This record gives sequence, structure tokens and C-alpha cells, in this order.
Amino acid sequence: MAKITFITVDGTRYDVTADSASTVMEAAIRNGVPGIEAECGGACACATCHVYVDEAWREATGEPQPMEEDMLDFAYDVRPGSRLSCQIRVTDALDGLVVRVPERQA
Repeated sequence: MAKITFITVDGTRYDVTADSASTVMEAAIRNGVPGIEAECGGACACATCHVYVDEAWREATGEPQPMEEDMLDFAYDVRPGSRLSCQIRVTDALDGLVVRVPERQA
């Protein structure tokens, strides 16, 4: 299990616990984190689970794979650290992960 902190645009923090082998998106949906739409259900087909990974966690979460990079073209306000939360697998090494939710989803 890992603790993940989601920070929304207004600064509200949502501290959730995620099961290992789930995804950051699944943790957000299960815990009602606003702003994570996940319209495609985690199939990397919509960019509505876009998050900004905190700089301190970018190495641990890894780089987007080509399919994810392609979908990020459809995300709103892509920045360094932009990821689709459906593509970030939760591991014990991500305990303490901090991500920010964009102002709006695509």
C-alpha cells in the first residue's frame, strides 16, 4: 500500500491510500478525488485522468511510454511532469507520492 496526496487547483489536499498493483487513477476514483474524470476507465484513451507529478517523484514514477505521450497531446495545459494517472502503477516505492490535478481535464 502507498499513501498518495492529490492537490487540487484550489489547494485542497486529498490523502488517500492505494493498493499496490492498482493505478493512481483507480485510487483517485475510489476516493472521490475531484477533477480526475477517467472517462475511458483507465484504457489510456482519453487524457481525462491527467495529473502533474511533483518534481521530487518524477524519477520514481518514470517517463510516459509512447502511447501515453500520444494521449497527452489531448490533455489540457501539459507541463513537465504531466502524466496520465491511469498509467502510473502503485508500488510501495510510491508511498508519499504527490500529484496535482489540473485546472480542468481535456
